[in-house]
Order: sequence, then structure tokens, then C-alpha cells
Amino acid sequence: MNVGIDSIHFDIPQLYLPIETLAIHRNIEPDKLIKGLGLERMSFPDVHQDAVVFAANAVLKLIEKEKLNPKEIHRIYVGTESSVDGSKPIASYIIQLLEHKLGVGLFANCDVVDLTFACIGAVDALQNSVDFIRLNPDKKAIVVATDVAKYDLGSTGEYTQGSGAVALLITAHPRVLNMGFEYGISTESVFDFFKPIRYIAKKDILSNDENVEWNGVAESEIGIYKEQPVFDGQYSNTCYVNRVKDAYQHYKKVSKQEGQILFENWLSIQMHLPYCFQGRRMFVEVFAMEKPDLLAQQMGEKISEKLKALAKSPEYRQLVDEKLTPSEIASGKVGNIYTGSIFMGLLSTLSYHAEKKSDIIDQKIGFFAYGSGSKSKVFEATVAADWHKVIEDLELFKHLEQTHALDFETYEKLHKKELKVSVIQPNHEFAKDYIEKDNPVLLGARYYKYFGE
Repeated sequence: MNVGIDSIHFDIPQLYLPIETLAIHRNIEPDKLIKGLGLERMSFPDVHQDAVVFAANAVLKLIEKEKLNPKEIHRIYVGTESSVDGSKPIASYIIQLLEHKLGVGLFANCDVVDLTFACIGAVDALQNSVDFIRLNPDKKAIVVATDVAKYDLGSTGEYTQGSGAVALLITAHPRVLNMGFEYGISTESVFDFFKPIRYIAKKDILSNDENVEWNGVAESEIGIYKEQPVFDGQYSNTCYVNRVKDAYQHYKKVSKQEGQILFENWLSIQMHLPYCFQGRRMFVEVFAMEKPDLLAQQMGEKISEKLKALAKSPEYRQLVDEKLTPSEIASGKVGNIYTGSIFMGLLSTLSYHAEKKSDIIDQKIGFFAYGSGSKSKVFEATVAADWHKVIEDLELFKHLEQTHALDFETYEKLHKKELKVSVIQPNHEFAKDYIEKDNPVLLGARYYKYFGE
């Protein structure tokens, strides 16, 4: 029995900052980002948007597109690193919003949870949900990848921002992708990228040595959480390469394909893309590992020099053009979605082949997922018979061209949360309504509603 992705939908901001605009204001040569990293735009949330909003909108679109009966949905599992609460999961907000729109109590028996491991959390949710459907083939599950990738202004990560959500319907006898059974895994605890709770002495804030209560905090320290991560870009790249190479080897072993060069059998390669060209820059190491003779032929004395030459070789360029470039199309126009990046790449690839009217039924797709901290999973899926019927009417590329460019001043105000009114008012979508500030037993509670009834 086949189990996998039966349908897919997405939600991204209506706003984006052109990468050229950012480059000019940060005194960066635009071509370094555009031609060097493949970046064109970075989507950015409006005042009324966050990871909850993107997730709920993506799931609602999926339900409406497929005319799903909510009572048939037995679980909604979310992968995210952009939680809005240290206890209450985004998944619980999703069903609350859906019930406001579709009917109270419709999701009362739906299992919901968030899975967090940086950018790989939604792949964990996918694996978990596929296993659930294999045991319960009469049920349906939804996996949601939702995130806001935000970095400090002026940092080296600023141009890799982005946001949005991708929702996947998981069923038996799927129309889009049949998932394989095995997963190659590589895990190591590192600090390449993380979002710690940091503590500041209260006296440093109040300029007072007395530990007086402040905003409900009786402790002598104040915990501070930032949306922006602590990260080491070069070290993170090293961790990325080490994890995916190890997970690839592990996958070959557990799937009993040790004698094969797996990517030669794949239609496409889906990788986590924190920026558009990250995949092609990292995958050359896997390519070299499988083709040592070709690596040895390259110019250079050091291995780093040979790898750089290999990346420019006709053999590797052909692999990039055929197996990686289709996934990069949407990435360049959306930016980083953390957990959603690999699935936006999948949607981009399928949309590309739908436009070309490619015959890709029964062809394999390879996935290289990565989450900082760090973990990689490598796995395969096979294109199902009705994939094009699901993908064609999504019109992903058309939708990306209907978004709106921000000017730099407005972008910085949004980033600093100085704007109180949305740039584009919500219309026929879920949006943030307000955050409770007065009721002592509901302080900080976030409330959302559907705009445009």
C-alpha cells in the first residue's frame, strides 16, 4: 500500500523586499547576492501576520481546495521554529482558527502537536504522519511547515530572510508522492544556529540593586527571547555538509543500495535551502564522495581547490541544471522559510515540470533535509500517477508574481515592529487581531480572526 503526499498548498506574505534594494542599502554589490547566491526577493510578514497566520491560511486553502470533511482529518502536525508560545503549540491555534471559520467542535478529536528541530521539524512531522497513515490507512493527516526567518538588521543573515507556510495532505493511495519506508539519519548536538533564552540581571535594567517586582517578574533575572538566531554561518555550512553526507551514506545502508550512486537515479534533488544556491554549493561534496576519480582529475593541490573546480565542471553543472535548478525557482523569489524551504522547493520542482508538461510518473525524488543543532534526514519518494492534477491549478509561479515590493524604509519599520497598521489590509484570510494586555489570567494570549467574511 502506498502512503504519501496527496495534496499540497501554501501561504506566503503579499510583501517582499527586492534583494537589490537590500544590497544597495547595505553597501553590498547586488550581483554578489543575485548571481552569487541566487536571491531575488525575500518575503516579509505584514503587521497582521506570523507563523500561526501562515499555517492556518495554508491549511484552510488545502481543506477548501480538496473539499475535505474536517472530521476526516485525524491529526495536524506542525514543524516550526517560530513558535509564539513556550507551551501552547501553533497546531492548537490552527484548529481554533479553523473552527471559527468552519464550525465549532469540528476538530475536537483531531490530534495536534508541534515538532521543533530547527529547519527539519516538518520533515520529522512528515515521517511521523506517514507512519501513522500506514497503520491507519482509512484516516487523513495534515503536515504543516510554517516559519518566519528573521535576522538582525545589517547581519550576514539578513539577506536570507523569508516567511510562509506549506501544508501537506497525507493519505493512503496519494496522488502526488509515494513515500519510501527508509530514512538515513545523522545527528550531532552542536551550536551552529540556535535561539537561546538569555538572562539579564534586573538591576542592569532598572539601575537598582533592590530586587523589586517588575512587570510580574519577581526573580533577579529577566529572560529575553529574540526571534533572530545566534549563528555562525561558516560553521553551519560545515555542519550541513557533514550531516547530509553521513545521512546519505546511512540511507544507502538502511535501504540496501550501498553499491549505487543514488542521485543518478533521481529526477530531482530536494534540499533545505536557507538561500537559493545553498543546495548546489553543499551537494558538490556528496557528488565528490560518489565520484572520487572525477574529483582527482580537477585542478588544485588542496581538496578545497579541487572541490571548487569540480563545482564548475560540466558533469556537475549538468546535475545542477537537471536536478537542482527547478527547486530553486521559488526559493529565489520567496527566501528562507526554515522548515518550509524543502517543501517549497518540492512545490517549485513539481510546478516547473507541470508547466513543461513533463512525464515524470514513477520517477524518484531524493530529499536532503537539514536542521541546525544538528540533524539531517535523507529519503526517497516516487511521483504518483495524478501529481499534475493537483499541482497545475495551484499556479505557484503566477502567485509569486502577484506579490508587492516594499520600499526600504517600510521594511525596516516592519522589522523593528514600529508599524501598527498593516501595509496591505487582510482580505479573505486569517490575521492577528490582538494580544491580551489587561486580563491577569490571559496576559499575552494571542487572538486571531478571519477577515473578509
